[in-house]
Amino acid sequence: MSVIDPAILPSAGSVAPMSADSVSVTGWGRTAPTNARLIRPRTQEETADAVRDCGARGSIARGLGRACGDAAQNAGGSVLDMTALDQVHSIDSYAGTVVCDAGISLHRLIEVLLPLGWFVPVTPETRYVTVGGAIGTDVHGKNHHTAGSFSRHVSSLELLTADGTVTTVERGTELFDATAGGMGLTGVILTATIELIQVRTSLMSVDTERATDLDDLMARLTATDHRYRYSIAWIDLLARGTSMGRSVLTRGDHAPVDALPARARREPLAFRPKRLPAAPALFPERLLGRGSVSLFNELWYRRAPRARSGELQKLSTFFHPLDGVPHWNRVYGRSGFVQYQFVVGHGQEEALRRIVGLLSQRGCPSFLAVLKRFGEGDPGWLSFPMPGWSLALDIPARMPGLGTFLDELDAEVAEAGGRVHLAKDARLRPEMLAAMYPRLDAFRALRAHLDPRGVFTSDLARRLAL
Repeated sequence: MSVIDPAILPSAGSVAPMSADSVSVTGWGRTAPTNARLIRPRTQEETADAVRDCGARGSIARGLGRACGDAAQNAGGSVLDMTALDQVHSIDSYAGTVVCDAGISLHRLIEVLLPLGWFVPVTPETRYVTVGGAIGTDVHGKNHHTAGSFSRHVSSLELLTADGTVTTVERGTELFDATAGGMGLTGVILTATIELIQVRTSLMSVDTERATDLDDLMARLTATDHRYRYSIAWIDLLARGTSMGRSVLTRGDHAPVDALPARARREPLAFRPKRLPAAPALFPERLLGRGSVSLFNELWYRRAPRARSGELQKLSTFFHPLDGVPHWNRVYGRSGFVQYQFVVGHGQEEALRRIVGLLSQRGCPSFLAVLKRFGEGDPGWLSFPMPGWSLALDIPARMPGLGTFLDELDAEVAEAGGRVHLAKDARLRPEMLAAMYPRLDAFRALRAHLDPRGVFTSDLARRLAL
């Protein structure tokens, strides 16, 4: 076995002393801030001490704060910022695995792994999430139809439970399945062993094509998605009539060395993501109306090629385009935004058409709307993905009547046997939850047995009675 000594790996930087301050905590959507005692432990022992001393309002672990809703908030209690525990412990270059702290970001993992010819098995639309957050929300990416969600590639993890003990949790056990997608409510994930994928370059070979409407898009995905490791479609939710659901479909795979130009072959695994200026702190909300977003969507659709094959793109461009703009969530202004994501199963295409039609008629000004085709469902009891069609969109929170409208969409999704993504939610009504997540009772029972005093809790948990 070839194991790389962590001492030779690049340093992630120094760690400040553990602190505990009362601050306003919110999700990435910035819609429902609450006050909590923010604690930043530096070691597993300090984490255990913080859990023991969390008080009557309990605690919840938090990573880099990219969950759009209230999953990593805990009003009146404590929030454990786990980002100081961010070390790589070992890399097995034969088995293709890494053992790391749960507070390390996917960005940092990519920086360490890519020069060695390895890449994370699943990445969401941002690499600024921690490993613990990726497991706790069981994130998915552009490759769900081929690889499933993140936790499917975690062979084991260490979990700090409510009684203060650290347990090694193996994949395939009930506790693992409750923790994967369990929103941090089974305990604090401390370390994880992750199975990686081998790559030869840091570039992607990308095919792009336009779909004229929603039916055209679904037909293309159904017929040819199996040819690609990664697949995603940007969808224009303001288009109407015969153009409803028109899309730009982008699919690809890791490029081989012989596809690179000569200058790139000198450093085939170089990782140099671009950084643009930060978004303004107070972006004018008037620029997010239907008219301006409709113009943006028109330009975005028209500038995309009708069909293009084999374009070389950086990893950061293909996977994480928004990461190049620091604080991009500010573009929604003071009111913030609601990210709404749902999935409906195969055979429920009419429900998807109906929901897209409702969004189009309502004129939801979303320029960040993506549709994916999910593969086999994941074993996590509260994991979001299931086989079928997933649509995610960002909506300015100031949109009139938004709450009532999303309640209507929830009813459509539940009626079709689908579900909404809890990591992105901050407003779902609790009575809808059981219809969407059939393993909910099992999750509640295991949580009650594991944590009878409710040590681990959050605003999400209280709102939905998890």
